[in-house]
Parts: sequence; C-alpha cells; structure tokens
Amino acid sequence: MREYLLVMLVSGLTTYLLAGLCRQVALRVGAVAPVRSRDVHTVPIPYFGGVAMLGGVALSCLLADNLPFLGRHPLVGDDAFTICIAGMTICAVGVVDDILDLPALAKAAGQVLAAGIVVTGGVRLFWIPLPNSIIALGTPTSILVTVLIIVLCANAVNFVDGLDGLASGVVAIGSLAFFVYTYLLAYEQDFVVATTASLITAVTAGACLGFLPHNWHPARMFMGDSGALLLGLLLASSTISLTGQVDSSALVASDGGLVPASLPIILPVVILCLPLLDLVMGYVRRTLHGTWFFVADKKHLHHRLLARGHSHVRAVLLMYLWSAVLSFGVVTMGLARSLWSVLVFLAGLGVTILLTLANNHAGSRRSGTEG
Repeated sequence: MREYLLVMLVSGLTTYLLAGLCRQVALRVGAVAPVRSRDVHTVPIPYFGGVAMLGGVALSCLLADNLPFLGRHPLVGDDAFTICIAGMTICAVGVVDDILDLPALAKAAGQVLAAGIVVTGGVRLFWIPLPNSIIALGTPTSILVTVLIIVLCANAVNFVDGLDGLASGVVAIGSLAFFVYTYLLAYEQDFVVATTASLITAVTAGACLGFLPHNWHPARMFMGDSGALLLGLLLASSTISLTGQVDSSALVASDGGLVPASLPIILPVVILCLPLLDLVMGYVRRTLHGTWFFVADKKHLHHRLLARGHSHVRAVLLMYLWSAVLSFGVVTMGLARSLWSVLVFLAGLGVTILLTLANNHAGSRRSGTEG
C-alpha cells in the first residue's frame, strides 16, 4: 500500500506543479476556451490541464517501475508503459483539438490510433468473465471490442467535463473505488493483472486530485480535450487490464471467496455510470432532434442540475455524491456481501436522490451559476 500511496502522491504533486506552467503555455499559444452559448463559464479560460496530468501519470509510472513491489513484475511495467504511450498519443490529439478545434472525424481517428497502441501492447479483452462462464473472444472481436470501449470511455469523460472541477472529481472518485477493489485482488489473491489496474487507477486518482485545485470553481484552467480524453483512456485501460484478463472462476474458487465473479463486469460500468449515462442520453436526444451525435448542446446532466436551481458548486458536489454512492456502494456490497452494506447503500442512494430533486432556485440566485 505504501508504494501505491507514493506513486499517487507523486502523480498529484507533479500534476499540481506542472499545471501552472501548462497554463502559461496555453495562454501563449492561444489554447483558450472561448465563451460559447452552451458553456457555463463567462470569461475565456486556458486549456492544457491534460498535459500536466499526463506528466504526473508518466513520472509516477516511471517511479513505480523502479520500486521493489510494483517493479518486480515485468508485465505490470510493460502494460503501464503501453498505456502511457497511448496516453501521450490521445493527449496530443486533445492538445491539437484545443488549439485548432479538429473536425469530429479527425478527433475520432486519433482516439482509434491511441486505442490501437493499447491493443498492440497486449492490453485488450481476451475474454468476458461471467458468474458461471467465460466468453472467449477471437482476435478480431477482441481488438474491435477493446478499441470500442476505449473510444466510448474517452468520449464519455469528455461529455461530463462541463463544470469546473466536475470531470476531475468524478474520475478521481471512480478511480479510488476501482483501486480499492483491484488492490484487494492484487494483495489478497496475488492477481498480477490486478496490480496493473491498481497502479493505473492510483496514478489517475493522483493526477485528478493534483489538478483539482487549479480547476475548482472559479477555474483558473481547464483540462480540455487533452485531459478528458486522457482520463477516459486511463479508466478504460485499467478496466480492460483487469476485467478482460482475469479468470472469474478463480475468484469464486479462491479461499474465502473474496469477491463475486460478476463484480469485474459490474464495477467498471458503475464507476463510469454518470459519464456513460450522459453519453447515451446525449446520443438519443440529438438523434431524436435530427442532429449528429457530436453536435454540442446545453442539456447534459450538469446543465439539468443548474436548471433545477442548484449553484455551480452544489451541482458539482451532487455529481460527486452520485459517483461516490454508486461506486463505493457497489464495492462495499461486493466485498462485504451483507445486509448492512445493502441498507447503507440504499440509505445513501435515498439521500442523494432527495438532495438532487431539492429545488434551490433561491440559493442559485444568491450564489450564481457562472463557470
């Protein structure tokens, strides 16, 4: 655990220190978010937060490769190196988009390229573990599904990146929840592939937390597409490195039965529940209105919270609460498998629903909802 905490700390501090430099570079090259009708912020904000996060992730992975525990497994180092190279690629695509506003097709091609690097490095879905069986994937299907998941997750995180501190906080919470689960698999059951997922989720959470002080409302800089796409790729890669390569029957057969075999499938979906829900709703909504799915609007989940009268900060905190209740709730129920864990989860879910539905128009008028 000490090594994971160390790499998380290094990732966070590196990101925090690099963010100021990246902000100055963004201002010099004109990588600034303009004020558009669909945006919440009211003044131009510099991008390149994703570049700072990439620096934190890369440095912490390099450190991990030289630590006694994390560096003892060549597979972990190789997978982490592959994911970092793919991260650099997708971050570069985001940087170009932040400067030039790439066409949707060009941006998608860059995402597929980054996903292809992940696949080429051996991090892909070899099978889909189910509670009572395992669905083996042929090579073409495995490659296609892996690329699809990475591109889907990258765009899902990009969709949810609409309020100051929202995407970085939601991803940090999801990463920490997934880290708890994968750490127990790696430590208690000695699953090497779980070590890779633990490392990537730890450095991802650290990078998000390190960037959050710069991005908290009112934000001094945005992560931009370079950050949103990077975080989506990291989450997807950590999920694939575990879910698609762990033998679910081994989880059931292990002494004590630490986790149910279905958790490797359920947990990643729950962690990305809000971004994926926003992505699906956006696709359906835009299709019904006769527009392309990539045509932006102002009807995302966070926009709906603002419309209900929640202030900017309150809307972000509510999204944090949803993420925490869902992700940590599922982890707790999966590990504890007791009645009290279910009751606590239901209670947390009930409180979250009540807070979300609460009408706060008066509070919104006092505090304001600018980005």
